[in-house]
Amino acid sequence: MSLKIPFYQDAGLLMIRLGLGIVFIAHGWSKWQSLVETNLFFSNLALPVWTVYLVIFFELIGGLAVVFGWLARFFSFGLVIIMIVAIAKVKLTSGFIGGYEFDFVLMLMALSIVLAGSGRYKMRLANWGNNSY
Repeated sequence: MSLKIPFYQDAGLLMIRLGLGIVFIAHGWSKWQSLVETNLFFSNLALPVWTVYLVIFFELIGGLAVVFGWLARFFSFGLVIIMIVAIAKVKLTSGFIGGYEFDFVLMLMALSIVLAGSGRYKMRLANWGNNSY
């Protein structure tokens, strides 16, 4: 049995995906542009160097994928993990207001895509006869 979801709920998922993806693309691009400083920052947090590249990949490529609805659940799950680590290792001591509230909202937005999927408004790479949403 397939449930029919009203179009406006899919439009809501699209808005969440656009906001989430654009923010992460911008932050991933910023990390890529200042790679030396990013490596230094991650090493000060006692994180291995390879995590810098993993985070940049998930923020840049994952952000783009989320915007277009490609593997959105997979990449959103990665973004949830990134936000949990960012809150725990960097922002938690600052408190909620003026500290980790933005990271918390991004985490919840990513979690909503993990749970609900990308919705019907997405770019298809290939259809191969599959008309399901």
